[in-house]
Amino acid sequence: MFSKNHYKILGFALLTLVYTSCKIPALIQKTENKSTPSAYANGSTDTSNVANIKWKDYFKDQYLINLIDTALHNNQELNITLQEIEIARNEVRARKGEILPSVGLKAGAGLEKVGRYTSQGAGDATTEIKPGKEMPEPLPDYLVGLYANWEVDIWHKLRNAKKSAYTKYLSSVEGKNFVVTSLVAEVANSYYELLALDNQLDMVRKNIELQTNALAVVKIQKEATRVTELAVRKFEAEVLSSKSLEYDILQKITETENKINFLLGRYPQHITRDKSSFETGLANNLSTGIPSQLLANRPDIKQAELDLIAAKLDVKVAKAQFYPSFGISAALGFQAFNPSYLVKMPESMLYSIAGDVAAPLINRNAIKATYFTANAKQIQAVYQYERSILNGYIEVANQLASIGNLSKSYELKAKQVQALTQSIEISNDLFKSTRADYLEVLMTQRDALEAKLELIETKKQQLNAMVKVYQALGGGWN
Repeated sequence: MFSKNHYKILGFALLTLVYTSCKIPALIQKTENKSTPSAYANGSTDTSNVANIKWKDYFKDQYLINLIDTALHNNQELNITLQEIEIARNEVRARKGEILPSVGLKAGAGLEKVGRYTSQGAGDATTEIKPGKEMPEPLPDYLVGLYANWEVDIWHKLRNAKKSAYTKYLSSVEGKNFVVTSLVAEVANSYYELLALDNQLDMVRKNIELQTNALAVVKIQKEATRVTELAVRKFEAEVLSSKSLEYDILQKITETENKINFLLGRYPQHITRDKSSFETGLANNLSTGIPSQLLANRPDIKQAELDLIAAKLDVKVAKAQFYPSFGISAALGFQAFNPSYLVKMPESMLYSIAGDVAAPLINRNAIKATYFTANAKQIQAVYQYERSILNGYIEVANQLASIGNLSKSYELKAKQVQALTQSIEISNDLFKSTRADYLEVLMTQRDALEAKLELIETKKQQLNAMVKVYQALGGGWN
């Protein structure tokens, strides 16, 4: 029986546990700011959003659609991300298992010989199992039983850990969606780059043909002593320069094809494509919606939000470490020195049940460090979340401005190309009638080629901007 002193000591110990548990360090926390501007620079408040369009409907080129579809099945980075989701899912299962009691089955056999002149040896020597039958020596031991342990989750430490793991699992899913969005955009941009190089190659080859014809004319005029050998050499040098440029473009085509093949998870091979789709491109009537839709559409913002929720739960888990933990252990089984006695009831039965309370009392620095670290990660997650929102808005704003400026630039460059194309014919006619020298012809051809290549480059940038604004708005993962 317990005396009054025993109860006083037990009560004092419980009070000490409660006091030490309640004395938790204060934290400086930060609340996230989810506010966004009411509209983009265009001032539109229409909520229709191109991000809701599936990528198979957004892109019209069937060859590009096939490439993206292959990339989504074979890309190594995406497959690595899928395994990260599986790892996160298993972490949820592990945390869920910690909430439930752990039950194990134990079976064993042993042999023990104790000294005769010990308390156990002397007791066994004077003990009879049955009248006239002493305890065997050495003493066998056979055991079969169930054992269980359970931590009572009073402070929701284990539940919050499970919620945190599940939130991180959802975050990994959004991380996969972000990889998908980036992969779709990268394949599309590389495809349009390839189409631009094809068009530039055609343009250079046409220019080589034009320069070769001009060289033939100059040679005829040189024979007629209307021009010197210097003019012939200048035209030859220009043809050679264009042919060198042709091989530079061919090398870029090879590298771009191999880049696409790498994204598709396959070894180098020819990329089937439709050159005509470079001109048709993508529709310019973009519906950008309103900035607040970025919070629901962009996977990286949703991932940052889920990481923040998980970080808040981790703070609660770390805080619960200061509180007393309550545990229950139990056992039920059969034990005897002879296997035939294991089935005898209730003599061979064993059972036990116990409860314990434990709380940190002295040297809680490790728990404090974990607590402060969890809070620092929570504040870090707040900044990351706010940063992802700001980054998303700026990306959309930049691409919208790019689309507008590139459209104006393309119109001007198209007029420049038209003027220079006409000037080539004029300069050739003037050169034939000796009213212009060969340098004017060469400079006109060179300027026209550069302008045509720049026009194609501007068109590619327009297509890339359309892809990027689709990605920035959160499209491509659905």
